[in-house]
Amino acid sequence: MATFLYKMGRFAFRRRPFVALAWTALLVLAGVGAASASTATSSSFSIPGTEAQKAFDLLDERFPGAAADGATARVVFKAPEGERMTDAGHKAEVEKVVAGLRSGSDQIASVVDPYAGKAVSRDGTTAYTQVSYKVSGMELTDETRDALVEAGDEARDAGLTVEIGGDALQAVPETGSGEIIGVAVAAVVLVITFGSLIAAGLPLLTAIIGVGIGVSAITALATVLDLGSTTSTLAMMIGLAVGIDYALFIVSRYRAELAEGREPEDAAGRAVGTAGSAVVFAGLTVVIALVGLAVVNIPMLTKMGFAAAGTVVIAVLIALTLVPALLGFAGKKVFGRKARKRQGQEQGQDGEAAKPNMGTRWARFVLRRPVAVLLTAVVGLGVVAVPAASLEMGLPDDGSQPVSTTQRKAYDLLSDGFGPGSNGPLMVVVDVDEAERPKEAVSRVTDVVKGMDGVAATVPGPLNKAGDTSVVTVVPKDRPSSEGTEELVRSIRSAGADLKSDTGAEVLVTGATAMNIDFSQKMNDALLPYLALVVGLAFLLLMLVFRSVLVPLKAALGFLLSVVAALGAVVAVFQWGWLADLFGVEQTGPVMSMMPIFMVGVVFGLAMDYEVFLVTRMREAYVHGEGPGQAVVTGFRHGARVVTAAAVIMIAVFAGFIGSSESMVKMIGFGLAIAVFFDAFVVRMAIVPAVLALLGKKAWWLPRRLDRALPNVDVEGEQLRKELGDDAAEDERELVRA
Repeated sequence: MATFLYKMGRFAFRRRPFVALAWTALLVLAGVGAASASTATSSSFSIPGTEAQKAFDLLDERFPGAAADGATARVVFKAPEGERMTDAGHKAEVEKVVAGLRSGSDQIASVVDPYAGKAVSRDGTTAYTQVSYKVSGMELTDETRDALVEAGDEARDAGLTVEIGGDALQAVPETGSGEIIGVAVAAVVLVITFGSLIAAGLPLLTAIIGVGIGVSAITALATVLDLGSTTSTLAMMIGLAVGIDYALFIVSRYRAELAEGREPEDAAGRAVGTAGSAVVFAGLTVVIALVGLAVVNIPMLTKMGFAAAGTVVIAVLIALTLVPALLGFAGKKVFGRKARKRQGQEQGQDGEAAKPNMGTRWARFVLRRPVAVLLTAVVGLGVVAVPAASLEMGLPDDGSQPVSTTQRKAYDLLSDGFGPGSNGPLMVVVDVDEAERPKEAVSRVTDVVKGMDGVAATVPGPLNKAGDTSVVTVVPKDRPSSEGTEELVRSIRSAGADLKSDTGAEVLVTGATAMNIDFSQKMNDALLPYLALVVGLAFLLLMLVFRSVLVPLKAALGFLLSVVAALGAVVAVFQWGWLADLFGVEQTGPVMSMMPIFMVGVVFGLAMDYEVFLVTRMREAYVHGEGPGQAVVTGFRHGARVVTAAAVIMIAVFAGFIGSSESMVKMIGFGLAIAVFFDAFVVRMAIVPAVLALLGKKAWWLPRRLDRALPNVDVEGEQLRKELGDDAAEDERELVRA
């Protein structure tokens, strides 16, 4: 592989105008396709195989046009102190709002008058109108949302307090500011790392081109492939991070080859042949992790994973072709002026004669005290991981929104006026197609549910036109995300079997709250299979790269330790409230149920980047005759600074999202940033060299049969080195020194 990539790098360097033009044309083509494509909406959120989804599908079949899984909103009204919502003036204002909502958008399915629907609190101070839409929250147009937000303006002018809640206001999170912060920090880190504006600008430019092509392609194909507006979010985040990192490694190796006296074209070829091999396998691990999200069997996650994987593939191809082409335009200007002057003075010196850099000094320190470093790192991560044992998972609702938002204010008004359960009523779908007495069966189900602990109220609905289905609305006593509500859903479902045998009616529980519970369970059930698939495939891949059994095993175990520690940190901040003020967490609660799988998928791929780039250089040194300890030092001398820069960039990209007002985005940003920090600076920089120091030559052991069975992909460039005659040149230099 190294030889093939070497030739590819030299070709791209020589034909740089053609390569640069080809990628520019691809970017323009993707941009034109995106601009001419119809606006992406979002395919409805579905969870195949769950009871909540089965109930929604049944409602769509039995109540055509009702849009049971469409978006909902609640416009909550509160009368001024000493007044009631039943006063004539206030009643007239509410009816104006209801009429305005009904005529405000063609996406509205129904608007319930609070006075006709008995949605006025017992003390008369609070009322709300329920708004149902024909489409999901992500498919609502801006005009529809604007009409909803502006609906209560006149009522506010009349003295009423008006707040709006529900998933209709859950727009796609804005991520632009986070990306700008990440790119700005990346630029600073790159300038400090390379000391050259040209070398710093190359990774940024190529990463932006790659993300531009990937996101534009997703937008252009959105309608054809039924990709939603959220699909590009993960692709943009991951594509930007890996795009910068992959180009960073190629540019760094190119500079190292130039520093050894190579001609620019040969240096570009060698950089792509060696660092490029690591880029290919690092990219493969990320792709495996992202494509593996299909195991969860949630269409939205599968599409996000495949789209992000496509963006990673583009980042790899750009690193192997466009980066060496742009290096051809830059030449030796990838060094700053001072570095170019110093380069001439240092050429010809033996590597060990030069002043040891920070990576060399750290590696030597670890080699002297491997047990102490290993124990400190493992115990430290273990302590941070302790809160993960108390992990509670769920999906955020309006109660987790910042207290300044209208969604949170509406949530609190409903809780005060009608009880916390009114924010997440359950829909109990009663299928009486096989019941002998349908109406009696619905009454029986209603009575049984009404007598359960945790039920505040039940409202049976009428049978449909065919007389085979009814919906009973159940208001829990507890808030939607509470354990009590989750237990109530389980109780109703458990009673379903007895009710069917008694009445012939099938009972299915659905609604946003039940869907959240089923989603969380689905994620829990998929975690272990997903982890086994991703870690297993990556283990085989790393075994192929490093020709070792223990090195991939150590990489996988180290990753698991960093992920559990990161989950512990997430629990401490977002569930327990530690340092909540520092990170702007206004409301603690369950950790988002997709967080563990999301962290495993994204962080595993990125963590293996650092493993591949750092350890490949060690493997390369070991194969070329250095002892195990010296190979570790060599790997750190060449790779520590670059890996550190890459990790800081990655952390900056993710940390930029912590400032978001959306609790979900804030949690993802914090979780990914802290996980990369633990993995890069504790696992890869401390645990990896300590373990390799303790293992010595055993680290590179591979059973003979396995060695013969595995293809030799030559990641360390041994065959390339022989073809280029480097070994002979080394022998000649040794004879001259002797």
